[in-house]
Amino acid sequence: MKIHVYLLLLCSLFPVHCRAQKASDDASLTWAQGAVWYQIFPERFRNGWTGNDPIKERVVGDRAWEWHVHPWTADWYKMQDWEKARSDRFYDVVFYRRFGGDLVGVVQKLDYLKELGIDAIYFNPIFEAPSLHKYDATTYHHVDNNFGYNREGDWQAIQAEKDDPSTWSFTSADSVFLDLIVQAHKRNIKIVIDGVFNHCGDTFWAFRDVVEKQQKSRYRSWFDVTRWDDPATPDTNEFDYKSWWGFKAHPEFREDENGLVEPVKRYIFNITKRWMDPNGDGDPSDGIDGWRLDVIQDVAPAFWEEWYRLVKSINPDAITIGEIWDKAPDWIQHKRID
Repeated sequence: MKIHVYLLLLCSLFPVHCRAQKASDDASLTWAQGAVWYQIFPERFRNGWTGNDPIKERVVGDRAWEWHVHPWTADWYKMQDWEKARSDRFYDVVFYRRFGGDLVGVVQKLDYLKELGIDAIYFNPIFEAPSLHKYDATTYHHVDNNFGYNREGDWQAIQAEKDDPSTWSFTSADSVFLDLIVQAHKRNIKIVIDGVFNHCGDTFWAFRDVVEKQQKSRYRSWFDVTRWDDPATPDTNEFDYKSWWGFKAHPEFREDENGLVEPVKRYIFNITKRWMDPNGDGDPSDGIDGWRLDVIQDVAPAFWEEWYRLVKSINPDAITIGEIWDKAPDWIQHKRID
């Protein structure tokens, strides 16, 4: 996991110079041509309301450590007292830091962002997740409970809801994000969010059900389980599964020849609709304006072609951008991404 996070940090610190691929010829995407983009890592942008700050038990668990939200303007390399008590090695503790950044803070700074001259905001993952980077989703149908106004109420709602869209409510954090979209659109700012559909986190609601119920879980087909726990050996847990690059914190969704298996695909399609047309009235103006897709090549192209058609059916003006580190003409020509 540390290697993965180091790579993310390095990629953010050092610009990568590469030749851009020719974008889709879709005339509806004229807004993106020459647009000025602003990337926001939500946990580190602005703490707009301290009442939703992360709490110890959800950052370090039941470890007997002292822990506090990190001072916003502190020297990056100066270790806090609780950090020194844990270790004298900077990288042993830095990933447990939380600054309390939230979407409330982004809403507060929209006028500032507009004054900078930006046309679009790209958000790193905003969905509920235990990490600071949130590429380890607990769910895709709710915004992180630390980003809204009702941390505990949101947390309870997230724990209770599963895969049936008819039961999904909008939490406080969801509502803050939807208001952010409306306020951004009033300022002619587009909103694009990160979609991580190859893998989730080991706290993902369906994966937790599989861990608990094993073969009896209704979600057992969602993941590539390579070995089930043997009840005859209560002192040993044999449960194992495929994960992204071997990081067990990132279980991979199961695939067949068409990409993500049907129940996972159905869930991803439902959350796509949820964030692109939140009230389901056929007017996408209250929804996001596109997706940045993480590790897109780790999911079979057939899935993306179908998903792309869904996106364009909801909002022809939405943009889809894939994380591809080499030439990608096939991905554009076959209408998998823009």
